[in-house]
Amino acid sequence: MVRPSGGPISPFKATTSMNEQDRYSGVRRVLLLTLVGNVVVAGAKLAVGLLTGSLAMVADGFHSTLDGTSNVIGLASSALAARPPDADHPYGHRRFETLASMLVGGVLLLTAWELVKNSVSRLFSPPAPPEVTAISFITMIGTLALNLVVSAYERQQGERLHSEFLLADAGHARSDVFVSLTVLADLVAVKLGVTWVDPAAALIVVGLIAMTAWRIVRHSANILLDQVAIDPEEVIPIVQGVAGVHRVGRVRSRGPADDIHLDLDVRIAGPTTAEQSNAIAREIRTRLRNAFEGLRDIQVYFLPEIDGEPDYALTARAEADSLGLGVHEVIASTREGALTLEMHVEVPHDLTVGKAHAIVTEFEGRLREAIPDLERLVTHIEPAHTHEDAPLYKQEAHIIALAALRIAQRLYPDKLWHDLDIRAEADGGFAVSMHCHVADDMPLEEAHRLAEQVETRVRATLPEIHRVTIHTEPPGG
Repeated sequence: MVRPSGGPISPFKATTSMNEQDRYSGVRRVLLLTLVGNVVVAGAKLAVGLLTGSLAMVADGFHSTLDGTSNVIGLASSALAARPPDADHPYGHRRFETLASMLVGGVLLLTAWELVKNSVSRLFSPPAPPEVTAISFITMIGTLALNLVVSAYERQQGERLHSEFLLADAGHARSDVFVSLTVLADLVAVKLGVTWVDPAAALIVVGLIAMTAWRIVRHSANILLDQVAIDPEEVIPIVQGVAGVHRVGRVRSRGPADDIHLDLDVRIAGPTTAEQSNAIAREIRTRLRNAFEGLRDIQVYFLPEIDGEPDYALTARAEADSLGLGVHEVIASTREGALTLEMHVEVPHDLTVGKAHAIVTEFEGRLREAIPDLERLVTHIEPAHTHEDAPLYKQEAHIIALAALRIAQRLYPDKLWHDLDIRAEADGGFAVSMHCHVADDMPLEEAHRLAEQVETRVRATLPEIHRVTIHTEPPGG
């Protein structure tokens, strides 16, 4: 997609992307077909223009010759751009295509300058008027139709393959249509005896060539100079919708529409662990790739958020991770302004009581340093278990699970209890989980109290069950 002059563009919206090698193979196939068409058009215009002495037709023929030249340049550049990244080019070779586009624009500008000199010379020293024949009109009308077909085909394929070179070249080919119309008008004027129109029309052709060249050069230069590729205002709302993201800072993007590199500064809570930040980054990349196509690389830089309410559970998990521990059920409470934290701490199951107590004591010290206003800390030490540690007693577990389900159904018979699950714990007990439906508009605190009441009753009635988890969800959940 050719970048407009007025600033950044949004890339193509996300669709199914193709293999990079298939893309470049498609680009080369299009360039070969358009090269054949451009050679036919250029040869016809130059031959008739030279035979009849029409400067405007010769100028148009040179213009079409450059179309073929740009196809050759495109073939060479696509072969280079298709190379994979290497040690010397870790970002790949994609910008060879951009350089090729700029080269086409530069050649067009040089050609325009030569044609300007010839046209001005003929205005002040007019030669014999050109001979306009039926073959002149047939040639121009035929090549005009062929130009329309070539430019439409190249643009359609450029959009399908997301090739900036094909789109730029299609714009170049479209300019041929206006050039050919100008030459046709010149032929009509010369036929009517207005001979000075021929060099004047050539100047108009030169102007159209120069405009096309300038657009191509400016577009390519903007890419090479790392112009913004995606509007930051489109990126920020998507990233800020990811859980755990507090604010989005700097957003930078560069590259053509099918090879965009994006850098983000994202502020998250200071205690966020590496594992948690990696999950946040993965979600950010997924949402951005779903919103925009052409994103080749997304770099997310995390910065700690200083302001805001402290997240005690997150802080506890961060300190526990640093010691290889796990924590869950972190509960914060205050009484008379004093902060109390209560939590379960999971330690390696093969530790002795003394070693487990020592490592948890170290964890408590780190947590007090991280939370200076912590007045009271209560930790429940338990062994971490793995799937291998948890034997499954099918018949016994089945009976216990059904007993737990009946307790929940007696307490709240209208909640549609379902998805009952039970597993054996490493400590010899069982863990039970089940789901129930509650009204959409039920306050979250009320749903939490409902779950706690069931959990407490199940554990009190069935001592074999050491852990109960109740999932409250709306009917459509």
